[in-house]
Amino acid sequence: MKKEAYHYHASIVGWLLLEVCTKGATSISFVEKPDSLERDISSHRMEKLVTEMDGYFAGKLMRFTTPVFPLGGSAFARKVWDTLMLIPYGETKSYSQVAALIGRPLAHRAVGSAVGSNEIPIIIPCHRVVRSDGTLGGYGPGIEFKKKLLHLEKAL
Repeated sequence: MKKEAYHYHASIVGWLLLEVCTKGATSISFVEKPDSLERDISSHRMEKLVTEMDGYFAGKLMRFTTPVFPLGGSAFARKVWDTLMLIPYGETKSYSQVAALIGRPLAHRAVGSAVGSNEIPIIIPCHRVVRSDGTLGGYGPGIEFKKKLLHLEKAL
């Protein structure tokens, strides 16, 4: 699937590169401040995603309606990602709880791998998954980003 539009987005967690195709959001990457703010937000999907991101970071949007269209991931990973999208704003679940929700209670490590391979963070809220003891665990872009997102949602 060809990417349709991209946008560098300034947020409280730093710069994000948002990418969409005709079917939905394909990736959100944490990036350094770009040298150029050249972007292509000519698509309806990108306009909607930018508006929703602004609402989320302002603390006004609790659920994204922009469709997601991951370009990768196994069937297992996609099942995990679908389940992550059911975790309510301001709440967390442990890797073990997510494993139980997908009917694979012993697969908490595999859930961790799927969470770590999520290419559409924030919309697919992998930051809402923590260790069973309540500690934060890891986060691809860095634990400070995870803390900021959870503080925004008042989940910490």
